[in-house]
Amino acid sequence: MVHIHARDDDGKPTWDIDRIRTTHDAIKEKTPELIINLSSAVGFGATPEQRLAQIVAIKPEMASLNTNTMNFSFVDRKSGQIMIDGVFENTFTMLQDFGKAMEENKVKPEVEVYDIGGFDNTELIAKQGFFSDPVNYNFVWGVAGGMRFRPEAFMTLMHALPPNSNFTTCGVGTDEFSAIMQSCMVGGHMRVGLEDNVRVPNGDLAKGSYELVEWAVRVAEVMNRQPATPAEAREIMGLYKDNLNRS
Repeated sequence: MVHIHARDDDGKPTWDIDRIRTTHDAIKEKTPELIINLSSAVGFGATPEQRLAQIVAIKPEMASLNTNTMNFSFVDRKSGQIMIDGVFENTFTMLQDFGKAMEENKVKPEVEVYDIGGFDNTELIAKQGFFSDPVNYNFVWGVAGGMRFRPEAFMTLMHALPPNSNFTTCGVGTDEFSAIMQSCMVGGHMRVGLEDNVRVPNGDLAKGSYELVEWAVRVAEVMNRQPATPAEAREIMGLYKDNLNRS
């Protein structure tokens, strides 16, 4: 699976549907077997309507579903100095409307959990009954405004999951490898890539997302777990059967 954010010619995040579709289709043309997971967080300044419209128009197999309004900033980890300050808006209404629209359009949500409050928000909205099993959660660690990785916090989230659900984890910066190792060890999945972290474990800059994936495969090998094929991943994640050929 690949999780993507499209960018304009200046390298800035974009919510332009045509640009996102071009990015999506280029990946599918080159590697049609890959699962594409589109972001519903398409840059500061996008309206809820713009964030959702591109998912409904393109109908990827999966898309991120964010769960709570939170601080989302860039802060110097050593000094605590704020470099870029922001608020990431995800109201209950957005969680409801985005979740419903994704399920109605056969786009499987990936529920992004930045803290346990966001998880509880999802569980509350889920009582409406529109989420289809299995629900796929992604525990996100290390965002300035979210939760820092702690093994005991990871286990609290894992034990809170409803039956028949899946969990993946990702970590920002130095949280990446400790988080994915714990997830792999306790039966979850791993997400890595340059969006979250730009360095390999020895501190060198990664040559690309592919190098971080290679490290994740090493982690799986140490834990005696095998990477899933795209077909196996679709089965695990409960993706809709007709999505592979509709792009």
